[in-house]
Amino acid sequence: MYRTLSLALAMALTAAQPAQADNSLPDIGTAGVSAMSVEREVRFGDAFSRFARANQPVVDDPVLNEYISDLGLKLLSQADSVRFPFRFLLIRDDSINASAFLGGVVQLHTGLFLYAESESELASVLAHEITHVTQRHIARYLESQSRGTPLTIAGLVGSVALAVVNPQAGMAALQTTLGLRMQSAINYTRDNEFEADRLGLRLLYNAGFDPNAMAGFFQKLSDKYQFASTPPQMLLTHPLPASRIAEARSRAAEYAARPLSPSLDFQLAKARIMVRLQQAGTTEQHRYFEQQIKAGGAWLPDAARYGQALGLMEINQHQQARTLLMQLAERHGGNLFVLDALTDVDNAEGRHEAAIARLEQARRRLPDNTVIMINLADSLLQAGRNQDAAALLDDYLRRRPDAALAWELLAQSLRPLSDESAFRRAQAELAALKGRYDVAVQQMELAATLSQDAMQRARLGARLEQLRQQQQEWDALRN
Repeated sequence: MYRTLSLALAMALTAAQPAQADNSLPDIGTAGVSAMSVEREVRFGDAFSRFARANQPVVDDPVLNEYISDLGLKLLSQADSVRFPFRFLLIRDDSINASAFLGGVVQLHTGLFLYAESESELASVLAHEITHVTQRHIARYLESQSRGTPLTIAGLVGSVALAVVNPQAGMAALQTTLGLRMQSAINYTRDNEFEADRLGLRLLYNAGFDPNAMAGFFQKLSDKYQFASTPPQMLLTHPLPASRIAEARSRAAEYAARPLSPSLDFQLAKARIMVRLQQAGTTEQHRYFEQQIKAGGAWLPDAARYGQALGLMEINQHQQARTLLMQLAERHGGNLFVLDALTDVDNAEGRHEAAIARLEQARRRLPDNTVIMINLADSLLQAGRNQDAAALLDDYLRRRPDAALAWELLAQSLRPLSDESAFRRAQAELAALKGRYDVAVQQMELAATLSQDAMQRARLGARLEQLRQQQQEWDALRN
């Protein structure tokens, strides 16, 4: 649980003795933050999400992103003081890590899926990070530090943002920014960690997950890396002394036991990451999942079949993969993981119209679902139906203007068509979402110049001014 404000304090925190928390521990993050309004925090969060895309391997996988967002929303439905929309970013990185940032931005590394054994364990990490945001720990910390430094809040935010995407540079930036005033930061950070554990555990339970998962995950991490010379970043920034684990276990005992069956969607997500995103992956993953089916271990049989199918697709054994996926579709016809994989098989074999027909049917059931819309647009594009793909994506992006993958597909669909202005605009919006504002402004200028419609030129001109303003804010944050 790699939290941005604690990065520069990692070494000091490992030596700190955490305070004991009890049931009367106050909600220290609920008070107002005078120097950081909610509106300003949201703007910083939006800028950071672009900063992250520009500097980290953010995963644009609609199925995985929807799974994480649904899991996050399930937790948020039970949270207090949710002041702004949350966004959840998946980072392709095998390390065990997560972080929270201003404005409802939460990052998860793919390594968390590889290490977590249950959905409740993954949710416990997410609940902890969500609590840091809802309690405004980061905003309050930055405000407290700004009182004793010559830098503005924006300057501090820039250093924290850098710490998230580039730990080595970020450590130096934060040490300089904070003037190494460690002890007050240690006290502040320690209290916030215990509050995030306490309120995160309550959130975890109220959302229907196993309350013992948090302590269980803590214990596994502590046992595995107790004598490691280079523990994961999570343990450097979130040390796990015995007292913290014991408190998490003690608080979990206050809730009723909740034995849960394994989550199929969690295991499908884990299998997808293992096959398609694991950095130390292998082309023999299909054999691993085949063995799991025969062994009857922790994997649900259908989750292992899904992993086997994805592994077969990686080595171009599409017919064998189709056989497995069709079996899964008979039992889990509406599952989006299965639908997405079937679409991939169809398109790999040139069966584009079959994929489109299946997706159109699914769209009638879920008319604005991101997974279905992105898969449908991609299938139309692969079928050479660029105009249909462009119309679908243009309508979708009116409602989801921050969907980077949709802008990328729209640009691809518009490239061979005659609307150069629309193509340039799509390029501009995609560049802006990735923090490349110089490119975004240039492309939007071209879009406005090339437009043949006076009203459209006015709209593009207005958007151009917005991008220029965002570029100024972006430069201030980045620098």
